[in-house]
Amino acid sequence: MTDDVSDIDSAAPEVEPGVEPELEAQPDPDGAAEAGETYETGETDETDEADEAGSPAPVERARRAIPPRLRRIGAAVLAALLLISGGVATWLYFKQYRPDQQTGTDVARTVARAASDGTTALLSYSADSLDQDLAAAKSHLGGDFRSYYEQFSKQSVAPIAKQKSMKSTAKVTGAAVSELHPDSAVVLVFVDRVTTTKDNPQPNVTVTSVLVGMNRISGTWLITKFNPV
Repeated sequence: MTDDVSDIDSAAPEVEPGVEPELEAQPDPDGAAEAGETYETGETDETDEADEAGSPAPVERARRAIPPRLRRIGAAVLAALLLISGGVATWLYFKQYRPDQQTGTDVARTVARAASDGTTALLSYSADSLDQDLAAAKSHLGGDFRSYYEQFSKQSVAPIAKQKSMKSTAKVTGAAVSELHPDSAVVLVFVDRVTTTKDNPQPNVTVTSVLVGMNRISGTWLITKFNPV
C-alpha cells in the first residue's frame, strides 16, 4: 500500500511552492455549437438574399397573381365606392349642414328684423298718407294673410282713419324668435303704439305684444300670421 502511494506521488508533477497549477484548456462544446449556428445562419441569409434578388418584390408578385379581369373589376368597385362616398357626403351636407345654415344665429336675426319691420309697417299709418302707408304694409305680407289684410284695410282701417283723422305710430321695443325652421318661423314682437285723432289729440300709448308668423317666400321672409296676445 505504501509503494502504491509512492508511485502516485512520483507520477504527479512537481508544483513550485506559492504557484497555483494551471488548468488545461478544455474544448467548449457550447462555443462550438455557437460557431456552428453562426455559420449556418450566415449561409441561410446569403441564400435568402440571393432568392430575393432573383425574384420580383412581394407586392409585384401578388399583383401578377391577380387575373387582369379581377383587377378591372376591383378598379370598377373602387370607382363605385368613391361615387357612393361622394353621394353620402353631399346628402349629409344638404341634410344636416344646410339646415343648420338656414336656422343659425344670422338667420334668426334676419327673421326677427323682418318681423319687426313688418309689424311697424302694419301698425303705422296716417290719414294724410294712407294709401302709401297701406301699400308699404302690404309689401311685408305673404300668403293668405296678404289677401286678408288688403280686404281688411279697405273695409275697416281706411274708413276709420279718414273719418277720425287718425294717426298711428308703432315702435318695436323687442323681438324674440320662438320657433325657427328653414322656411318658417314664429316671432314674439313687443310694441309701443301711439295714436291720435282729431277728437283726442293727446297721444294715447298702448303697450302690446304680437305673435308674428313668418314664411320664407321666394327667398324673402314675409308675415303670414299676425295675432296680438
